[in-house]
Amino acid sequence: MFRSWWPLAVVVALPGLLLAGFGMTHPSGLHAGNAHWWTTLHILLLPVLPLLGVSLWVLLTPAVRPLRWAGRLAAYGYATFYGGLDAVAGIAAGTVEDASGGVSPLTGTLFEVGDTLGYVGAWSFLVGSVCVVAGIAPRAGWRVAPGAVLLLAASVSFLDSHLFWPRGVYTMVAIAVGMFLLSWATAPASADERNTAHADGSPH
Repeated sequence: MFRSWWPLAVVVALPGLLLAGFGMTHPSGLHAGNAHWWTTLHILLLPVLPLLGVSLWVLLTPAVRPLRWAGRLAAYGYATFYGGLDAVAGIAAGTVEDASGGVSPLTGTLFEVGDTLGYVGAWSFLVGSVCVVAGIAPRAGWRVAPGAVLLLAASVSFLDSHLFWPRGVYTMVAIAVGMFLLSWATAPASADERNTAHADGSPH
């Protein structure tokens, strides 16, 4: 069983780990002194942030069709709106701050727009995570619990943590581990688990 499930589990966990790594270098706030790196960092994040939505999309595969497509719509919403946050409050705000030397009033306006986009995206991610857990639970039984607790708790934290150190980094690590464990939960039960279930009188 191990060889059949772990490569996919690594793939779905990888985006969260990558984002945690980027988060360790994320400035705690934007100012003229770090504006160039702020802009560069968010350019690097642009192709990585949507991959969390791809992981949700993959984990939704076992769900029944209505739940699967509701979750995938939420994953698409996350990728779209959170990418908007990255572009507006990341790339655009950093560029304005760098060019103006920290004196432009436009930066605050860009943050207001970006925060709104990010809030919609983060809520979409939470909805997608709930759909993932609900889609896996009927087939996985107790094995869904560890990953579900981590993913749902981290998804709530993600509503306002972004990638900022330390909570944002811990949030991304928890998302990665939660997704890894949920991928494991979708794998067929091992022979030992099936024998135990049969011995307890569970149906074949």
